[in-house]
Amino acid sequence: MAVNLRLPYLATAAISGLLFGAGLYVSQMVDPLKVLRFLDFTAIPTGGWDPSLAFVIVAAIGVMFIAVRIGRTRQAPLFDTQFHQPEFHHIDAPLVGGAVLFGIGWGMSGICPGPAISLIAFWPDNLLIFLVAMLAGSYAGALIIPSGRDKRLALAR
Repeated sequence: MAVNLRLPYLATAAISGLLFGAGLYVSQMVDPLKVLRFLDFTAIPTGGWDPSLAFVIVAAIGVMFIAVRIGRTRQAPLFDTQFHQPEFHHIDAPLVGGAVLFGIGWGMSGICPGPAISLIAFWPDNLLIFLVAMLAGSYAGALIIPSGRDKRLALAR
């Protein structure tokens, strides 16, 4: 990345992080009970299901849809020299297995890793246990699946 692009790039990252963190709190996605009530489809018959987080998801998809459309009209992003496309293009067993493990963990706790990091600001009960377990799980995953770009690309082919 060119030196003259570094400050705007970092400023954009900081502003994005602030927006993301504020959005997590405003939407109440940092509240594990709210997330669990959204994920509990069995509560629909009793009226205990909370569909409000679906609006967060729909809004996020809409914003990203527009951003991608605008991005495709440009040759490069505003604060970088090129667009960075995903290198892995197919669905494989590690992706599905990881998604299942992620979903089980999210469903059991109601805490997603992004909101978990933002919860550090308020340090609710049991957050330390969750964060340590999340880091341990990440480390264990790195031992099971080879890490590094070249190894992942080799496995993906």
